[in-house]
Amino acid sequence: MAKAKNRVQINNRRASFDYEFLETYQAGIVLTGTEIKSIRAGKASLADAFCYFDKDELYVKGMNVALYNWGSWGQHAPLRDRKLLLRRHELLHLQQAVKQKGLTIAALRLYIADNGYAKLSIALAKGKKDYDKRQTIKEKDLRREMERSE
Repeated sequence: MAKAKNRVQINNRRASFDYEFLETYQAGIVLTGTEIKSIRAGKASLADAFCYFDKDELYVKGMNVALYNWGSWGQHAPLRDRKLLLRRHELLHLQQAVKQKGLTIAALRLYIADNGYAKLSIALAKGKKDYDKRQTIKEKDLRREMERSE
């Protein structure tokens, strides 16, 4: 019998408006039992999430994973910092890049991979200025007008 596909995708819609993405990575996340159950139920938010380094390890801060309804004494803290899992050379590259002025690591998308593990799509990003944001809005409007006229 074929396994049902779980299409959980939690996006950070604000990230593409605030940042210009330079490189993207797929990172695993260290989670507890009730956290993964909440994520599979779609009860998570990346609205204020960002990544930072602590002692050569990458963490995501501000990712809100709601409490699991059926959990009891073993509940998790909804806003705790969660460790991200990447290869050593990717961590070193990101750590050197973040030391440059104006670069940060933004959380883009949280999803369940085909193997059942939760993955976080992150990007090395550069913050947009106000005029860049206006240009992005203008391009989207032009694209919509072109699609309507066809």
